[in-house]
Amino acid sequence: MAAATSATALSIGSTACVGSIATSHANSKSFGVRFNSSNYLRRFSGLKAASSIDSEGDTSFLAKESCASIQKSFVSRAQKRNQRSWTYVQPQASYKVAVLGAAGGIGQPLALLVKMSPLVSALNLYDVANVKGVAADLSHCNTPSQVSNFTGDKELASCLKGVNVVVIPAGVPRKPGMTRDDLFNINASIVRSLVEAVADNCPDAFIHIISNPVNSTVPIAAEILKQKGVYDPKKLFGVTTLDVVRANTFVAQKKNLRLIDVDVPVIGGHAGITILPLLSKTKPSVTFTDEEVQELTVRIQNAGTEVVEAKAGAGSATLSMAYAAARFVESSLRAFDGDSDVYECSYVQSEVTELPFFASRIKLGREGVEAVVKSDLEGFTKYEEKALEALKPELKASIEKGINFVHKQPVAA
Repeated sequence: MAAATSATALSIGSTACVGSIATSHANSKSFGVRFNSSNYLRRFSGLKAASSIDSEGDTSFLAKESCASIQKSFVSRAQKRNQRSWTYVQPQASYKVAVLGAAGGIGQPLALLVKMSPLVSALNLYDVANVKGVAADLSHCNTPSQVSNFTGDKELASCLKGVNVVVIPAGVPRKPGMTRDDLFNINASIVRSLVEAVADNCPDAFIHIISNPVNSTVPIAAEILKQKGVYDPKKLFGVTTLDVVRANTFVAQKKNLRLIDVDVPVIGGHAGITILPLLSKTKPSVTFTDEEVQELTVRIQNAGTEVVEAKAGAGSATLSMAYAAARFVESSLRAFDGDSDVYECSYVQSEVTELPFFASRIKLGREGVEAVVKSDLEGFTKYEEKALEALKPELKASIEKGINFVHKQPVAA
């Protein structure tokens, strides 16, 4: 995050320079400074810049020297405007988020990042075991949200009551000797039972599906919600943000661009060849050779394997996935909070192709998906056209596999 060096600090975090910029006034009244978000910071991570500075706490994400210089800057500007006192601005932390699978490899760092959001008032952590320690650990972080823990099926309903956003990273990674069908059956069953509980307890919540295979688990969730009579396609999302994060990173490295400026839409699905980065629509505009397009596309598609091999079988992409998922959570909360300029790529019910589900850039609003950005899906290169046609049969098969899984099994009353 080296690019974020200005006085405006990114949040997934609650506030930057906590305690260093905001200090007690002479009359013991705390004060803060409001400053505006910058568009380039939004483009950098998809997260909204912090809208205030809080006086609670003595720690900081930035060095004290940096905070001191920022503080002097604010003081100087305030003095020039002849302001004798400043008005304290408190972020409106008013949304409840539940993470289902919070004790896992993705769940733990994801919960930490969500805990840092100034928009979250309550963070409910659920897992089948070991979640109490995670919640106790996170509860020591001096950010506004209150952390609660819930263990096992009997406590799942309580975890979900009144929740605005449900994030589901629950599931198992593929292990030695496990076939893809084994992995599918385990994770499909987990998603099925969790979405049933969501339908019963918070049917109006945004549902973020991370559990793999996303190409199948999102259709599974949709079918469960339909059978429960509460399906709203605008509020069900497959989290494909990691593909965008990777595409932006790899392109910036390849072309020696400032990462803060790079934006690459990624369409299709969330596995192998179904991931299609639209390099021709990279912003800022940049030229790629045919070899570079091939190299970058394959790397983005196989980036998960790159991490697995680097970890020598000891794990998969948990940290980058947690970061990407937290970015999507924050974008959803911004939309909830009335921000009218929130765009992300996501795997959703879609009519942009003949497939019932498809990942593309969407506009988020208070009710979920407000619009699909169709301009991304026009003017493909020959390479992109060929890749799009190649991914469709595989994506279609994954969607049908998820739907068939639900129809073969009864839904709990």
